[in-house]
Amino acid sequence: MENPQLSLTEYAVLGLLAEKPSHGFAISRQLAPSAAVGRVLTVRRPLTYRALDRLVLLGLAEPLHTEPGDGGPQRLIHKATPPGKRLLKGWLGEPVRHVRDMRIEFQLKLVLLQRSGASPLALIEKQRRLLQPTLVALDSIPKDTPDLLELWRQHNAAATDGYLKALEDLYSSA
Repeated sequence: MENPQLSLTEYAVLGLLAEKPSHGFAISRQLAPSAAVGRVLTVRRPLTYRALDRLVLLGLAEPLHTEPGDGGPQRLIHKATPPGKRLLKGWLGEPVRHVRDMRIEFQLKLVLLQRSGASPLALIEKQRRLLQPTLVALDSIPKDTPDLLELWRQHNAAATDGYLKALEDLYSSA
């Protein structure tokens, strides 16, 4: 299947498998609220296993072997396939389309890039360029607008612009 549409959960699972082969239970622990990836995108265990099954079905991940579980059933270890790694790499390099996607999708990309040891600077620069027209348009809305939604969007855009500038500064000097 060429360029399958994956959910954020599926990208998160694929990103974790690209780091190292693992089993569903270990992946679900990394997607728990207290874990680094889970702080960005929390996923319950059944959804983790569903995402893992779909990645296998699409040929983006594959089973390697089983190993004994800690007092439970055997663990099926999976790894990302070369097509899975290519798809992930492409997705990690693409900016999000909307300011609203900065909270989860962009953060997920940043944390997965950081965990892989890759610099997120190219993504950050692309993101700033892509969102710049939207940020300028939202900044042109009168500051005293009575439209509560536009006011919310304007403040979100200003925060996003400041955040991207701070990220760019952080990774440019690294």
